[in-house]
Amino acid sequence: MKLFTKTMTMIILIMVGACSPKSSKQVSQADTKTMPAPSVQTTAPTASPTPSAPTSGVGMDMTNVVPVDPSIRMGVLPNGMKYYLKRNSRPEKRVELRLAVKTGSIMEDPDQLGVAHFVEHMAFNGSTHFKKQELVDYLESVGTRFGPDLNAYTGFDETVFMLQARSDEADKLDKGILVMEDWAQGVTFDPVEIDKERGVVVSEWRTGLSPFQRIQQKTLPLLLFNSHYADRLPIGKPEIIEKVSYDAVKRFYSDWYRPELMAIMAIGDIDLDNMEMELKSRFSKIPASKQGVRPREKYEVPLHHEPKIAINIDKEMPYTQVQIINKFTKKMPSTIQDYRNSLMVNLYNSMMSARLNELSQKPNPPFNFANSGYGDFLANLNAYASFAVTNEGKSMEGLEAVLIENERALKFGFTASELERQKQELMRQLESAVKEKDKTESGNLAQSYVSNFLENEFIMSPEQELEIGKKLIPTIELFEINILPKKWVIDEGQVITIAGPEKDGLTYPTEADIKKLIVNIKTMDIKPYEDKVSSEPLISKDLTATDIISEKANDQLGTKEIVLKNGVTVILKKSDFKNDEILMSAFSPGGGSQYGDEDEMNISMASDLVSNAGLGKLDEVQLQKRLTGKKVRVAPYITNSYEGMNGNASPEDLELMFQLIYLYFTEPRKDVDAYNSFVEKQKGFVKNLESNPQFYFIIESNRIKTQNSPREQLVPKMEDFDKLNFDRSFELYKDRFGDASDFTFTFVGNFDENQIKMLAREYLGNLPSTRRKEMWKDLGIRKPQGIVTKSLTRGEAPKSYVDITYHGTIDWNDQNRYQLTSMIDLLRIKLREALREDKGGVYGVSVTGGSVKEPVPNYTMTISFNCDPPRTEELIKAAQDVLANAKSIGADVKDIQKVTEIQRQTKIKQLKENGYWMGQLQGVYQYKIDPSNILIESLEEKIKTLTPDSLKGSLNKYVNEQSKITITMQPEKKSN
Repeated sequence: MKLFTKTMTMIILIMVGACSPKSSKQVSQADTKTMPAPSVQTTAPTASPTPSAPTSGVGMDMTNVVPVDPSIRMGVLPNGMKYYLKRNSRPEKRVELRLAVKTGSIMEDPDQLGVAHFVEHMAFNGSTHFKKQELVDYLESVGTRFGPDLNAYTGFDETVFMLQARSDEADKLDKGILVMEDWAQGVTFDPVEIDKERGVVVSEWRTGLSPFQRIQQKTLPLLLFNSHYADRLPIGKPEIIEKVSYDAVKRFYSDWYRPELMAIMAIGDIDLDNMEMELKSRFSKIPASKQGVRPREKYEVPLHHEPKIAINIDKEMPYTQVQIINKFTKKMPSTIQDYRNSLMVNLYNSMMSARLNELSQKPNPPFNFANSGYGDFLANLNAYASFAVTNEGKSMEGLEAVLIENERALKFGFTASELERQKQELMRQLESAVKEKDKTESGNLAQSYVSNFLENEFIMSPEQELEIGKKLIPTIELFEINILPKKWVIDEGQVITIAGPEKDGLTYPTEADIKKLIVNIKTMDIKPYEDKVSSEPLISKDLTATDIISEKANDQLGTKEIVLKNGVTVILKKSDFKNDEILMSAFSPGGGSQYGDEDEMNISMASDLVSNAGLGKLDEVQLQKRLTGKKVRVAPYITNSYEGMNGNASPEDLELMFQLIYLYFTEPRKDVDAYNSFVEKQKGFVKNLESNPQFYFIIESNRIKTQNSPREQLVPKMEDFDKLNFDRSFELYKDRFGDASDFTFTFVGNFDENQIKMLAREYLGNLPSTRRKEMWKDLGIRKPQGIVTKSLTRGEAPKSYVDITYHGTIDWNDQNRYQLTSMIDLLRIKLREALREDKGGVYGVSVTGGSVKEPVPNYTMTISFNCDPPRTEELIKAAQDVLANAKSIGADVKDIQKVTEIQRQTKIKQLKENGYWMGQLQGVYQYKIDPSNILIESLEEKIKTLTPDSLKGSLNKYVNEQSKITITMQPEKKSN
């Protein structure tokens, strides 16, 4: 069960992402996922609340327009097209190109539902200078990854194309700009390619089918009440996509891909003057729109006065969700006053989030997760939205708790200490942005310029934002914040929805119950919030720095290895990849393998229980308050074979990170209330998880592959919680972290070497040391041998799942690992070409795998996809044909060039990332990997060994049809 925490995090993200509204600018990604829900963005809203009075005494005219980063070069071409340019060196020798178009599904005619998204797909399937699949072929040949570096998305109101191009060679940069030029005016819409792509788009629609999607279909008519948006979801309707005429597809492109609706962005390692001349020369050639073109209408979501309530249930829903939305007309931001208002929104949302998080930490909490705040919704609206995930049967309790917290804010507001903490946090964020100004990824900048074009979002420089923030944030007074809920927490125009699992005996509140609760909330005896803040020190005793007994440097890697007196090993890698980041990881052999199966639940939960309990004399709520305004995180973990920690900090908070490490070893907090809260929430997540077909398939496939080992469960069963003993779990945690003598800590980032050595001597040098000799034990967990075929049945959506895994032992050396990785890279390309591009049978095909050294050297390769149930066997056979052909001929020179150039360009970028160095250095010490493998010179030597014959040999060695697990899942047959 060692993947429990990570898996639950993934599941929470999937669930919340699937059910909570998304920003219209994130709604649909043709090469990731289509997410057609509207948005409530509660962290960085683009619009402002009702403006407060202009503030005096800050030396600013609040009616002035917010400044623009002076390093951004902007302009408008004669045909009306806009451009944004900025020189930025992260990543080096790369440029992020964007083409943003102010058109999306909202502009579709009745016979075009889904065509906006379809047009976006077609841009990858033939244009003036790139016939059919030539675009992806060329880009992969120069190291561009399909997906991470080449992508697009479609929303209600916009379509955005994204490409990371190389700028180290003039011809490659020229080709990148040519791609954008073709997307803007040269998509060819070959009828053959249109027909092939229909299946891909329908497959993307099928991928999104789920209980969340069905619930969404029922709630959108309320959220988008009486608006054009409700009938224009970006993913469209499959029955139209399958039959839409060629002319209707072309008509959308010719109607809406017009220069005055477009902007081109180029951000990266470029010469600004040359790039500006190039864009002007190329994109000015696009003819200006003629008089009489179709107007780009502005659609709105109308407000309504009466509240709307809906309760929807689905037998496949894995949890219960509550949502409350109040909609308001938004104002496009432009002035300093608007920016000040957005800062107030940020502060309010952070304080409300902290209160709800505190409530979720209580024993038997009313919800597992909740959020509440003001932000962007859709079109002409902002919204004040509250959202909660509750345990089964607790929807009314969760709704009441969220309503009470909103009412508490309405009646009593916030406290001065809450506001001061969040001001510190906000200032810290602004300061960190300035520190990282020259280390910001070009892709992040590009997206902000896209948002400026589409939504008029601010694009100040970090220095400008900090300067203005320093002037404005101190002027924000508590009474101003406390006025906000009086504008937002109202009943008028409210939409309340509850969704949850359909089960015998499980009841939900009625509309009348909810209306009665709303009335009762107004008369409840609600007390003001008490902001309890502890003054207890984190560490109450003085520590004396211990000795370093050995120190050695690796000049090739730029690392230092030191060993402290108590046996702790510390690896240091100073870098300048980020100015405000230091990463930490630690490991020690042993893990849960030291205990019997009867302790599996106790050891698997141990680190989570401690992480949710606070540290020393501070409970989790008090600890988080203490850490507000700090950039620091530390989290312990325990797996089958290892215990350890991960964390990060800014250079300013480095000592605080060391203090947290020290406390997780020496003063873990045993908090019964935190334990009860944590367990209650985990039960809620687990109880109905497998009612969702997607989660059931993932969990059941893992059981099959691990032969139902209790040590490898992704998530516990409900009955497993009966085996959990808090005292025993806490005892096991203390045992795992009771001896630091065999721990290896790695630090990568922008630190002062003398300072970090002193901190290591003081805090790590005083960790407990018993010098026990310990190694992980082989628990005997293996995949089933031979040919295993399992057919599952689950779900009502017309979607089947396929998972094919090849596995076996491997001679674990550098060369074999490289050949295996290259083989997987090759198959990722060939299977995408066959199953998506040629067959039109899948939206995406995942090919993952690799090798592990422990407990015995072995490898896995997994091919997975979902598809139309009647085509399952056809597509499995198509995949097998790809494998058989590759085993017969290996790979041609073109494919090897793609594989190796992607590897090379990926490595070049990774070598400038702290996270990459952290993972590689840990592998060097944990698995005794040759450290020279980190360097690109090692990769170049391996690339020389990659030939058609070597790939053919790897394919025949590792794609072993006699050691294969095939798991498929078909939907349930509907009863008549």
